[in-house]
Amino acid sequence: MNENLFLKKKYNLHATPEAEQAAKRKTARTGEKVPQDPGSRIQNYLNRFKEILDRKDPSERERGIEVLKRIMYRLHVVKPENVPEAAYLLEQRIAREQGHGDIPITEEFKKKKTEQIVNDQEHSLDRWIDYLASSDADYPDWAKYWALRSILEMGKLEKKEDEAGKETAYFKKRRKDTVASFAPLNPRALAMTVGALKSRLEQESKSKGERLPIENISKKLGGEEFQKLVSTEEFSKIYSQFLLEIPAYSTEGLQETRGKWVKYKQGSDPAPLVASLDGYPLEWCTANSDTAKSQLQGGDFYVYYSINEDGKAVIPRLAIRMQDQSIAEVRGIAPNQNVDPYISDVAKAKMAEFPDGKLYEKKAQDMARLTQIDNKTKANQPLAKDDLMFLYEINAKIQGFGYQTDPRIKEIRDQRDPKADAPVVMECAPSQIAWSKDEIDENTKGYIGPLFPGIFTELSALEHIYTVFPEAPIKRINLEIGGQTKAELEAELEKKKNKVSDYVGKMMQSKDFTTQKNPEQIKLIRLKVKDLFSDNKNHTTDEVYAKAEKLGLELCPPEVGPKLRLQYQDQPLNEWLYVGMKPLDADGIPYVFKLDRGGDGLWLHGSWARPSDQWSPGRSFVFCLRKLET
Repeated sequence: MNENLFLKKKYNLHATPEAEQAAKRKTARTGEKVPQDPGSRIQNYLNRFKEILDRKDPSERERGIEVLKRIMYRLHVVKPENVPEAAYLLEQRIAREQGHGDIPITEEFKKKKTEQIVNDQEHSLDRWIDYLASSDADYPDWAKYWALRSILEMGKLEKKEDEAGKETAYFKKRRKDTVASFAPLNPRALAMTVGALKSRLEQESKSKGERLPIENISKKLGGEEFQKLVSTEEFSKIYSQFLLEIPAYSTEGLQETRGKWVKYKQGSDPAPLVASLDGYPLEWCTANSDTAKSQLQGGDFYVYYSINEDGKAVIPRLAIRMQDQSIAEVRGIAPNQNVDPYISDVAKAKMAEFPDGKLYEKKAQDMARLTQIDNKTKANQPLAKDDLMFLYEINAKIQGFGYQTDPRIKEIRDQRDPKADAPVVMECAPSQIAWSKDEIDENTKGYIGPLFPGIFTELSALEHIYTVFPEAPIKRINLEIGGQTKAELEAELEKKKNKVSDYVGKMMQSKDFTTQKNPEQIKLIRLKVKDLFSDNKNHTTDEVYAKAEKLGLELCPPEVGPKLRLQYQDQPLNEWLYVGMKPLDADGIPYVFKLDRGGDGLWLHGSWARPSDQWSPGRSFVFCLRKLET
């Protein structure tokens, strides 16, 4: 069978206006008439493209290819007016799920997003045209036409598993409002696709139309299943199958995690980075050279490449983009740019090298968890204890990637009844929660109300004590002190990369800074100034200390400062925690220790604590729980 007749059967190409126009063009130029048989008319049409690609003058050839690209852009790249509102809403949703809040969809926002979509589609189309026009694409004309025409109809690549756990892939149908880039070009998958159909057509030609089995070159499909796939003669179906079977995308291939990290330095040429991603069905916008250039201007870019079947580390699996010295985002090759489970240990090990690696990981986990809770709330599904503990930030602050607190936290909390949620969090009946001192009895399992003298000894067995639920939990901290000298404490702070201010150095050199020889477990109580007082006003150091003493608390030994800093390594960003202690002299001014975490890491600072210094209601302190006399 003449392979050009495949195009007749599939597209009726010989009878199209473009084929007729090509025939007239040849007659006008040469005086020769194109024979009327379909094979000749189709080949004449294909020769027009061949003329462009075979021009000897490089500049003429390049000009012809550029004209072809512009025609393709005009006919097949999404028009700005056709970009659906859903594309902007998706961008808004992603920003919301990362904790950036509700970004307004302004005209400028739409303009920038639309430019990105159009650029990405043009660049992805360029890769196909440039490759098919190159000497590397040693395919017959009919195959090039089949591939190019097919990818113009293919939208986003979707991967899924069936009920038996079998992985499948398919391309969605491209429409005039499709915003996805064109299919990724993978030369190996393309060669296998063309080879499979070419073998089928050759078999048909030799057998005079009788369909004989062709050699199965699929790694995943059985012979009969493979024959059925190729018999569809659908490029998108065959190509997606071979994409799926390339090690980078197969489940088996993902299990190969050996490879190497490559660092692309800030401000460097984006071409090597973009080239290394070419041909892989990634959702990374970095595959676009303009985006890659912009990202490299902001910071370094790291890519982890796992090895292929030849042992070469070329398969992109992970990307870490930096913004200056901080991690801006981490992306994988799983759906929605998530990190695939096989490579997660590689990601964690690498992120541990960065000062904010653990913080970034917590942010990503927090945003994913908050999104789950948000979706549950919208679906009117009940929240479990763990959900409420997270939502109410009982054990840790929820951290996102925005500069402000994620607005979803307040939105969800405002829809809930804290009094109904409290028993769920405390795992008790509503009657077992005391809301005042008078309600405390032998069945009490939780207390929510004002603090009173002796509360921490009287309610020592209670896990849950709040002044206000859920905003004001009173936290207990177990800490071991003693067993280290000043020099050993300083050395350990440095080893764990905790930053220490100059004033802390002076505080630790004070004659009043002492450490216990023998280790001892102590209990700390963490609370805020507003937990001590009901007036929500500022109070002096003396007032804070006196009120804490009335409640049964004591000042902390001075070594609590560095000891707690060493233990409290997961402190949230921009949190300050003061140590209630006898101030230490530094340059004639009394200081107490302050633990905080800024954008540059964990710090142990000193803070003024003169008797008359004012402390705002939101300031957090730790005090020691007074030991009972025996």
